[in-house]
Amino acid sequence: MIQTLSAPRQGVVSECDWPCPLCGGDSVWRFAKDAIGIRDCQECGHRFAELKVEQDHASRHYGDDYFQGGGAGYSNYFSEERLLRAHGRRYARLFRRHSRPGKILDVGSAAGFILNGFAERGWQCTGIEPNDRMAAHARQQLGLDVRTGTLESITEVNAFDAVSMIQVVAHFADPMAAFEAAARATKPGGVWLIETWNLASVTARVFGRNWHEYSPPTVLHWFTPRTLSFALSCFGMRRVAIGKPAKWLDGEHAKGLVRHKLGVSHLGRLAKACLGLVPDRLPIPYPSEDLFWAVFRKESAR
Repeated sequence: MIQTLSAPRQGVVSECDWPCPLCGGDSVWRFAKDAIGIRDCQECGHRFAELKVEQDHASRHYGDDYFQGGGAGYSNYFSEERLLRAHGRRYARLFRRHSRPGKILDVGSAAGFILNGFAERGWQCTGIEPNDRMAAHARQQLGLDVRTGTLESITEVNAFDAVSMIQVVAHFADPMAAFEAAARATKPGGVWLIETWNLASVTARVFGRNWHEYSPPTVLHWFTPRTLSFALSCFGMRRVAIGKPAKWLDGEHAKGLVRHKLGVSHLGRLAKACLGLVPDRLPIPYPSEDLFWAVFRKESAR
């Protein structure tokens, strides 16, 4: 990867067929996954999917099947409510070091379980979620203000003390447009919490193109702490903390991921035989070496 990051070239159109979605730089093809090219920017080092995203991308790929159909999504999102609430509470505790409870916008709220963990710790919660069924569950069953839509549809300006994007940024069709919308909605001095996969992790490097997180078209971007910090610096955001999350799956989710990622391979059959003994509702810790969380603070009035 390129070691020096360049600022985005405002107003410059790259001659490359697939300019980098972060800086507009030229990119090179690395390999294909599920017939979709994976590319690296030659200027900032960002890795992204060679995919022209349509306007209905979110509704097509994050529909009900994503939350209950297995594959690249969840076997049964609702079954992990207890684990996801606890995940939200853990992050609310982490936020105490950087912000007192105030107004938080949660991006990609799904059924509101993680957001509910913040509400339990005193935050005033708003969420945005493209899947209407999930957003309706959050509103009707949990009493949360979760709207149907994407981050770019948020109209508030300087309204939120915090923005959380947990397992979301890798899915953005246009990450810089999404980050711009989030920055517009964040108060000066406000903080962002982002959790995502780490392209620079040992796991990602060891498995290479077989890393489980290469799953376009639902996953479109693979950040490192460096490339994420670079992208967010363009909107006045400075990283103030970084770490690895404590992440848990239930047995059903773990088995679904194994079936999708390993299929009928020898390793897949062996893993399925072992996991077949695991109860569906048993919490299983995920080895989080290839994940990271980071907190950013908005330092400018942008």
